[in-house]
Amino acid sequence: MRYLVWAVRLLVFVVVLLFALKNTDRVTVSFFADSFVTEVPLIVVMLATFVIGAVFGLLLTIPGVMRRRKELAHARREIAQLKAERQANANHQDTVDPADLMLPISPL
Repeated sequence: MRYLVWAVRLLVFVVVLLFALKNTDRVTVSFFADSFVTEVPLIVVMLATFVIGAVFGLLLTIPGVMRRRKELAHARREIAQLKAERQANANHQDTVDPADLMLPISPL
């Protein structure tokens, strides 16, 4: 399985490398009618756009991750509390007199 993962990584790397080598034309990036950057290779613009999109995507996942961490911490505290209660009940049951647990026999 490890070799398959490395083969896929190598394949993706080669495809991205070939894509980068084919997109070396110089472009001008405009932002609202003004020339923002001039004479930049197309692959650099595409890579920058990808990185900015990935950063924004990660920033959008932060609230969900924080909520799940909070829920996990709450669940762990609840589990610890339940374990402590169970341990307390087990200790209490050990001190109960067995004679108290016997049911009276009804007459026939």
